[in-house]
Amino acid sequence: MNPAFFQQLETILAAERIDAYRQDGAAPVLALARYLWNVALCETLYSPLQIAEVALRNAVHRSMQARCATDQWYDLPAARLLLWQQTQVSEARQKLLAAGKPDTAGRMVAEMHFGFWTSFFNKTHAGTGIGHYLAQQAFPHAPRGERDLKKLDARWRRIRDLRNRVFHHERIIHFADLAAQHSTILETIGWISPELLDMTLAIDRFPVVRQAGVQPWLDQITARWPRQS
Repeated sequence: MNPAFFQQLETILAAERIDAYRQDGAAPVLALARYLWNVALCETLYSPLQIAEVALRNAVHRSMQARCATDQWYDLPAARLLLWQQTQVSEARQKLLAAGKPDTAGRMVAEMHFGFWTSFFNKTHAGTGIGHYLAQQAFPHAPRGERDLKKLDARWRRIRDLRNRVFHHERIIHFADLAAQHSTILETIGWISPELLDMTLAIDRFPVVRQAGVQPWLDQITARWPRQS
């Protein structure tokens, strides 16, 4: 690869970002191939992560709607929301109203951050009773032993951490358990809805891109930008 061409890429992408892929002293062509492979892996994980996030918030919403007998359950004391969750509800409503949109339940649910939904399984909500209720109601297809709040909390924290790395374009190719994390996402989707899992599998390309490794990206780089003599 032409060194000047790589330098231009390094400048626009930021040297610090490329450095994450050459900590072992890798040559520029290998560092760039690793970067592209990471982009591709993040792309393949976007679909299952997005589906898991949407499935969780809708499962919690349905369960809380049934418990509180209203689709605006988040406004009721019976929802036992934590103070920061109440603040997020207020902020979501203000954002919608500022945009001239009605604060319908559907829009409110979509506006809340992922952490709002995953936090229902933490230690605090174990004390409110809401966590135990949702563990049973939101995951109808989960094995009984997997509805333990500590296990669910750890599981969703892990999924959320990977989601944040993928959505913020950070490095993930160094995770030795990345395939296991991918399997965990799929399994969790299946706990909510086997039909949704089937749809997710239909568009899931992670196994193929993961197994192919970095070599296809090396081949593309050398074919598209051959070394200049």
